[in-house]
Amino acid sequence: MACAEIPYDFHCQRCNVEAAHHRGRLCARCALRDGLHDLLGGEPNQPALAGLVDALCVDDRPESIIVWKRSAKVQELLRTLGDGTIPVTHEGLDTVPGKPTEHLRAILQHHGLLPQRDQYLPRFEQWIDAKLAGLPDDVGQPVRHFATWHHLRRIRAKAAAGASTRGPVHSAKQEITETVKFLLWLHETYQRTAATCTQQDVDEWIASGPTTRSAIRTFFVVATKTRLNTTVTVQHRSATTSPSLSQDQRLAWIHELLTGTSESLPYRVAGMLLLLYAQPLVRVVALPTSIISNSENGMTIALGTHPTDVPEPFASTIWQHLASRPNLRTGAGSNNPWLFPSTLAGRHLHPGTAMDRLRSLGVNLLGARNRAIGELVLQCPPSLVAEALGYSPQVAFLHATKAAEPWARYAGRRISSP
Repeated sequence: MACAEIPYDFHCQRCNVEAAHHRGRLCARCALRDGLHDLLGGEPNQPALAGLVDALCVDDRPESIIVWKRSAKVQELLRTLGDGTIPVTHEGLDTVPGKPTEHLRAILQHHGLLPQRDQYLPRFEQWIDAKLAGLPDDVGQPVRHFATWHHLRRIRAKAAAGASTRGPVHSAKQEITETVKFLLWLHETYQRTAATCTQQDVDEWIASGPTTRSAIRTFFVVATKTRLNTTVTVQHRSATTSPSLSQDQRLAWIHELLTGTSESLPYRVAGMLLLLYAQPLVRVVALPTSIISNSENGMTIALGTHPTDVPEPFASTIWQHLASRPNLRTGAGSNNPWLFPSTLAGRHLHPGTAMDRLRSLGVNLLGARNRAIGELVLQCPPSLVAEALGYSPQVAFLHATKAAEPWARYAGRRISSP
């Protein structure tokens, strides 16, 4: 290194890149490649494994991959992939559940070395089997039919169409869980089954417990269609209250997230999108960076059918976040398209993570969203709010009605092209 007058040659003897040496006179990238070949039993012949090595070795910081592969679980996984014990397929990886496997699967999918696969569907299938294991036949059989022919078939169709299955899987799990609880109670208390259940049984169950018990409604809708039980009906439950922050509380949270240090930058940006634009966090975490644009009039964000202005100082906060997005050194490189990247290559942050972080601060998520959209429909016709924020007109008008400002005279108004 002549410029620093250090009498040592830091060039890698293989690739000739000037960098710190990690193995003999090899740089971190070349040392990583050798280490991966050692674990895989030599330079791989399989295209998927050869592509995996290349993908890991082009990472911005190969040192982080070197640390990652020191894990005993990672080493064992790579060895079994290399010797063919586990095929490099989704089915093969399913036999070794765990975080190292999911991390590796995400890298393979991101680089096109494995086909894309819905991440929630296989787990849901495994969850059904585990949930029903050991149940009496009078309970397990009708629930399995409900889980398989109603929920699983519908979720598979959504996955095949490329739609998100996170929400449907979550809802299905709750309905299946509540149905199991009810049928077990019915079996143990009255020795009756889903077929012999009475209206009084259902009414007693729902009236004597939490509101989540009303989730058995879907089971009995299906039971009526299949003629399993045509005598029981469960009314649809509507929430009697709608939580909402006061406007002063909303403004206080906006000030805290813009100027405070109570959370890291990504979660502060996510919270601002909730508080300013009434965006549910399930949608926030799945926003791509492409929705952000800059023009001579400032930053805009495309949440609906047309871009919406982003005021300062929030615009500067977003630019700061874009310049320092986390989790870009996960084997995917810096080409992750999501505004909030996950630790898994090529994926966005899980909504539950963002929800937990903001709830831990004390933010009432539903209350914040209700107040935000309630304030917006007071300032602008609901139809325009719906178009700008990606809501349906019905939802926007519902919030306007609750705010005692129906704006009915604007129902037909639309943004016209300049």
